[in-house]
This record gives sequence, C-alpha cells and structure tokens, in this order.
Amino acid sequence: MFRTRRLRKHEGIRRLVKETRLSVDDFVYPLFIEEGENIETEIVSMPGIKRFSLDRISKELDEVVALKIPAVLLFGIPSTKDEEGTETWNDDGIMQQAIRFIKKNYPSLYVITDVCFCEYTSHGHCGIIHDNDVDNDATLVNIAKQVISHAKAGVDMVAPSGMMDGTIDMIRQSLDNTGFVNLPIMAYSVKYASAFYGPFRDAADSAPTFGDRRTYQMDPSNRDEGMREATFDDQEGADILMVKPALSYLDIIRDLKNNFDRPIACYNVSGEYAMVKAAAEKGWIDGEKVMMESLLSMKRAGADIIITYFAKEAAKVLLKK
Repeated sequence: MFRTRRLRKHEGIRRLVKETRLSVDDFVYPLFIEEGENIETEIVSMPGIKRFSLDRISKELDEVVALKIPAVLLFGIPSTKDEEGTETWNDDGIMQQAIRFIKKNYPSLYVITDVCFCEYTSHGHCGIIHDNDVDNDATLVNIAKQVISHAKAGVDMVAPSGMMDGTIDMIRQSLDNTGFVNLPIMAYSVKYASAFYGPFRDAADSAPTFGDRRTYQMDPSNRDEGMREATFDDQEGADILMVKPALSYLDIIRDLKNNFDRPIACYNVSGEYAMVKAAAEKGWIDGEKVMMESLLSMKRAGADIIITYFAKEAAKVLLKK
C-alpha cells in the first residue's frame, strides 16, 4: 500500500517536504495618498485600510518598514480632477510629492506607482473619452507624460493599469528616450473587468460616472486572451507580468508562470480582502487562517510577487513564526 501519510506524521517532516513557502519578501503593500492635510480616513468597505495625506502617513510607513515589507504601490487621490486627468503629469502633483517624500524619508522602501487616470478624471474612466469610450491612442500620449513625471520624481518602478493597447511599448520608448533606461515596468498584463474591484472605487474615488470598463478590461470568461495580452507586454518590454484579480484567476497565474521567463505578480484585490474581513467579523471563518491560505494559494499558483492589502497582517504572522 502506498502510504503518503508517512510524510505528514510530524511537524519536522512536514517542514522538510513543504513545497511552497510564503515570505514577507513576496509582498507589495498598496497605499492611498490623498492631497490635502490632516487626512487619515478609514475606508469603510476595507477595514484596516486608510487614505492618508502626506503629513499623516509616517506612522504607516514606519510600520511597513519595521515589518520588513520591501515595496509599496502608490495610488494618488488629487484635490482636483478634469476630463483628461492632467494632474497625473503635474510635477508637483500628489503622486510626485509622495514619491519624493518616501524616497527621502524611507530610502529602503521600493516605490512603485500606479500609472492610470481613473482617480484623476472627472468621468472616472482610464483615459481620454471620445464618443463615449476611451480613445486608446490619444490616451497613450498622456500615459507617456505621466510616467516621465513619475520618473523625474524618483520612482523605482511604474505599473500601468489602464489596459490600453500598446501601453508598454509607449512607456518603454518614452523612458528610454529620456534617459530612464533602467526604470522597470510592471505590466497589468491580464486585468479582468471584475466585480471584485468594488471597494477600491470607494478607496480611490474612481468609479466611472457612466458605462463600465468592459471595452478595455478583459472578459472574465477568457483564458487564451490572457496569454495573448501577456505575450504582447512581454514583447514590448515589460519586466514583470501581472494578473489581476488573484483568487478567481489562479489558473491564469499558472499559465503565465508556465509560459514566460519573467517574474509573475498578482494583485489580491479589494473585494477579495473585504470578503475575508466581513466573514471573519461575522465569526464564520478564522480570518487569519483564511488570509494565509489565500496568499499561499497565489504563491503556489506561481506568483513571485503578491500585491495585497493583507501585507502588514500577513507579515506579522510570518515574523511571529
């Protein structure tokens, strides 16, 4: 008789044969930074996550550093919005201020910026609107302006999330032509038009005022299309390929891991976070165990990098162990 249980009988042997190991080094922690002063507002639909103004964010960053989380992903919330999202390339905008503040005061933190427009446009879509839809190529011109502004502010990596065709090629050429040849790009390569984003739109004030994002984000039904999207980003010069969301798309994470010789990231999004928090608050699940099992599943599926709102909580569990 085959007895696979022999290798489960003792904690020592279970540790020796463990196939997947989760580490604090895997985590990127998203931060919402709002223009203004004296702002520290909890996001109701994301318990434990807050929006900060720069004058109130030091305590949060101190904790991130103390927990040895290596990187943060910044989302900016401006005080003014317009049709094109021009604040995204304002060299003194909230994102640019945040980059400079963190690089000066927390030099050990690796700073990644979200490159998009939905938080900055009056209509909440990810680019310039023509005929009630996002104009792909007109938006690319503004994406180039945005990434150059982030680069000049000192960002370590840019992460374009808008799903415009040709984005990676435009960014790579723009960075290379302005002397930022060593600045890497983390591509939101496979980003689905998902219902799991709901709480994020509360966090970032980014809900569209009309329609939805299905003309540029992917259909959740499609798997092969994800491979095509990732292939284009790989060929255009992306350094890291990302899948978003994570939990409902573990098969896509594994597809990318099996087919591309680049680091694979996934985004454990706001709705995934909120569901665990809500069920734990009701006493229906053990929140800490479900959190760790969920993150482990992403790592097991093939993610080298996990962007997660659980980063601080999970880091505490791992460091305690």
